[in-house]
Amino acid sequence: MYLIVGLGNPGRKYEKTRHNVGFDALDIIAAKLNADIKKVKFKGIYGETRYKGNKIILLKPETYMNASGISLAECAKFYGIKPENIIVLVDDIDIQFGSIRIKRNGSAGTHNGLKSIIQHLGTSEFPRVKIAVNQKPSYMDLADFVLSKFTDNERKIIEKELELASDAVFEIIDNNIESAMNIFNSQTIG
Repeated sequence: MYLIVGLGNPGRKYEKTRHNVGFDALDIIAAKLNADIKKVKFKGIYGETRYKGNKIILLKPETYMNASGISLAECAKFYGIKPENIIVLVDDIDIQFGSIRIKRNGSAGTHNGLKSIIQHLGTSEFPRVKIAVNQKPSYMDLADFVLSKFTDNERKIIEKELELASDAVFEIIDNNIESAMNIFNSQTIG
């Protein structure tokens, strides 16, 4: 059983912002699995489906980014899902735009959503697929930047990144995280 969690903020005003790429990637995965994310529970919205014999739970926490761990931990506890089977889709400002990075575990860095997950799960031992959202311009506040929308040129690149992120999740499930890291961590969209 896998829990795939897209991080973002609920509400129309946050749609298609940099901080919501986790939600956007989860929507692509749900479409590929022909699954609906409509059930309300765990302080979020979720859906259940099956993929190659595995039960898959798709979750969008609705606790706002900085409290994502509350929803994720509730869902994981309910289903008894081990941290190594929780895949988190998350925005990242530190990796090269036009790329994604898959990590088996690690610190939260400056990401408050990841900090919340680590706090509520009690471990940092969960896979994450980081989606580059470009680097913050020096004149901009970090919060304003991650809550901003992509330019038209950036949108073309982020759409390709979201596809890569969804493919990476399937690779993790189909094979393993090492295989996904080998395939996707070296790819860049030019």
